[in-house]
Amino acid sequence: MSVPVAGAIDRIRSVLAGVPDPEIPVVSVLDLGIVREISDDHVTITPTYTGCPATFAIERMIRTALDGAGFGELRLETILAPAWSTDWITDEGREKLRAYGIAPPPMGSGAAALKNQAPAECPRCGSSNTQEISRFGSTPCKALWRCKSCAEPFDRFKCH
Repeated sequence: MSVPVAGAIDRIRSVLAGVPDPEIPVVSVLDLGIVREISDDHVTITPTYTGCPATFAIERMIRTALDGAGFGELRLETILAPAWSTDWITDEGREKLRAYGIAPPPMGSGAAALKNQAPAECPRCGSSNTQEISRFGSTPCKALWRCKSCAEPFDRFKCH
């Protein structure tokens, strides 16, 4: 059933802007690009990677927010293809991640940055004199890096 209200998509978008990522609460599911499509009868999401342990929590949080805002009839669909890309993180989301201490990959980096291990920019001091310490960070979608300039460790979203 469609939501027969003018401006419904804008209202749905506003609701989703208030749904935080459960692992990084300073960014919303919109900021991360997890929300793929919003229509008057469904919302489509794609997790940051297929095995993301937060997928169920994200679906539940979105469903709860939509239901609470009167959009209980909307279908919530999760699709895996095409796979989520770090390029889907919004500019605002990238700034929020940086302010939180997580280095977002640069736009358009995708597999090239992963293959070439392009240096991350330190979210604390801005230096590119950084090195990856471990492919495994605080969550499976992030790697652990260290800044050689300020010596601070930080997470970086894995490029994909």
